Amino acid sequence: MTRIVLGIALCLFAAAGTAHGKSTEKKEPATAADAQKTVTLTGQIGCAHCAFKVASDCADAIRVKEDGKDVVYLFTADPSRKHDTAMCESVRDGKVMGIVGEKDGKKTIKVSKIQFGK
Repeated sequence: MTRIVLGIALCLFAAAGTAHGKSTEKKEPATAADAQKTVTLTGQIGCAHCAFKVASDCADAIRVKEDGKDVVYLFTADPSRKHDTAMCESVRDGKVMGIVGEKDGKKTIKVSKIQFGK
């Protein structure tokens, strides 16, 4: 009788541990669209090389504040869009809409829209 009670208790304990483990797991996005949502970043838009000193070559980028730190998002290369050399000369406030990602340990954004401040 004791063995049966211990066996049942052990099974219930194992089942409770398994159920608890499932509730703490990270949930993956249901679809690829959920993983790639368009976001809006507001900050300073300029050259990643000349203005922000985070790249070896000139490239468009936006610097934003996240958790009190400056974070630079490099614009992903769009074959139809060339680097704006005016960004090498000045930094302008603005907003960028797009899909964020990461490449070679650096944050990136695939830009769909840029708005410069006044």
